[in-house]
Amino acid sequence: MELRHLRYFVTVAEELHFTRAAEKLHIGQPPLSQQIQALEAELGVELFARSRRKVALTPAGERFLVRARSILQQTADAAEDARRAAKGEVGELIIGFTPSLPFTSFLPRLIYRFRQRYPHVHLTLREMMTVQQMAAVADGTVDIGMVRTSDVQVPENVVLRHLAEDPLVLALRDDHPLAGQDTVRLQQLANEPFVMYSESAGTSIYRHIQRLCHDAGFAPNVVQEAREGTTLIGLVAAGLGVSILPAPLSCVRVEGVRYLPLADAGAMASASLATRVPNTSPLVANFVALLEQAD
Repeated sequence: MELRHLRYFVTVAEELHFTRAAEKLHIGQPPLSQQIQALEAELGVELFARSRRKVALTPAGERFLVRARSILQQTADAAEDARRAAKGEVGELIIGFTPSLPFTSFLPRLIYRFRQRYPHVHLTLREMMTVQQMAAVADGTVDIGMVRTSDVQVPENVVLRHLAEDPLVLALRDDHPLAGQDTVRLQQLANEPFVMYSESAGTSIYRHIQRLCHDAGFAPNVVQEAREGTTLIGLVAAGLGVSILPAPLSCVRVEGVRYLPLADAGAMASASLATRVPNTSPLVANFVALLEQAD
């Protein structure tokens, strides 16, 4: 039994006339009759009751028609699904992102635009620090990484595309002596206690801040570490020290905390999109294309 046999049968069942069905199928009437007879012989049942005046479905034919239509529809759906998968219109796309990026304007906007353009693609979003994302993109666990790329080692099979530059800001209590200034230079913080991301958290910000402080002539006095930016803000509010964070986190409002721009050159946090190379995924290609269109 082949799919064409099912198509022949369904057409005859819908027309209940062999000549009209043959014309619709663009084949001769005798070959069509022979194909239907061969199908009946294979099944061991009569599908049609034939007389000189009319053709009618037998009870077996009525039952077979339901299943035949279903099989043809499933076949058509499978073919369409394969075509859409090849175009990156269906499937699952796994995207990693660092904790500060949802507070930016570009990440929510980019995700929203992708979901609007490709509503049948399932997005799985995973909050991960930059170092973990780099490893996950490199080994294929994650399709796309949205990472902070200041002072971070990039695996050989990972390529970066620039997304944005976010300023770094100083988080301090609003009763701190420096809180009344418009901007602060890192050199002014040489004797301040710091609350910072822990090195083991896997952020690229940790080494970047260490380097910036070193360039300003001091090593930061780290009195407390945490893995999340929002936790660091809470520790600043508690009076444990000052902290340096990506500017998008300044939208987190905690009573008693103020954010000040840093005047030092290089006090920026780069954001990039990380993908594996080579990468043949049409899902990834569509996401990158959407990013480039936004640029």
